[in-house]
Amino acid sequence: MRIVFALVFLVGIGIAGFAVYMAMEQFRALQYENSVLRAKASKVVDTTPVLLATRELRYGQELREGDAVEVRFPNDAVPETAFTSLEALFGNEDTEPRQIVRTMEPGEIIMATKVTRFGQDAGVSSRLNKGMRAYTINVNVSTGVSGFLQPGDRVDIYWSGTQGGQAVTKLLLEDIDLIAIDQIADQDTRRPTVARTITLEVPPITVATLAQAQASGKLSLSLRGSEEEEILGPLQVTQRDLLGIQEVEVEKQRKCFNRIRRGLQITTLEVPCPDEEATQ
Repeated sequence: MRIVFALVFLVGIGIAGFAVYMAMEQFRALQYENSVLRAKASKVVDTTPVLLATRELRYGQELREGDAVEVRFPNDAVPETAFTSLEALFGNEDTEPRQIVRTMEPGEIIMATKVTRFGQDAGVSSRLNKGMRAYTINVNVSTGVSGFLQPGDRVDIYWSGTQGGQAVTKLLLEDIDLIAIDQIADQDTRRPTVARTITLEVPPITVATLAQAQASGKLSLSLRGSEEEEILGPLQVTQRDLLGIQEVEVEKQRKCFNRIRRGLQITTLEVPCPDEEATQ
């Protein structure tokens, strides 16, 4: 009887030990699972819906429902001018459609700078930033960079005329946005053309400057590089600078004369001037 009791006791201890072991293993598994979940939770970021183009959208096309799809982006990766809702992009059923002013590829973010306002035509007015004006100047093959200009380029403007009685050319304006050539405002056009007029985006005060410059002389353009950011500041070349003429101040030569009276006749003769030091 004692042997049976001892065996039962040992079996009970074994079962209890096994139960404790299994409980410890389960606890460790729960701890590991919790650590994995915490690690995943730490990587979760807040997102915002962003609208992407579903097909190629070209200049002048109307933006229709189905041209955009909503995709979630991390908050810190959303561009400032991106559309974040279908309602903001398309409006309601009675809203007139927007038009495309910059070509977009499928999967590209639709931004406010690439479309017009509701019902607005994709012309020059849709390209103007707040507070800016469009101003057109006449150009030809020599003053307009020989047909290499396209909407979206940036140019420097030089004025040639007469100032202070001499011919002069000066850098009038720098880094000016070109928004249209003749009647073409599409930045994605690749057709070479010799422009007769170009339209610039400038502040109102610069409109007056350009108007006066056209009236008093000739304007010519210089095309800036796509990554050129340097501002040169005042720059002027006169005809004297071009020909290398230098003004040298020459000391005036002193001349002395002797007047001789012969009756009613007076004769003037040039004579050597006395030394100033000798006369002092």
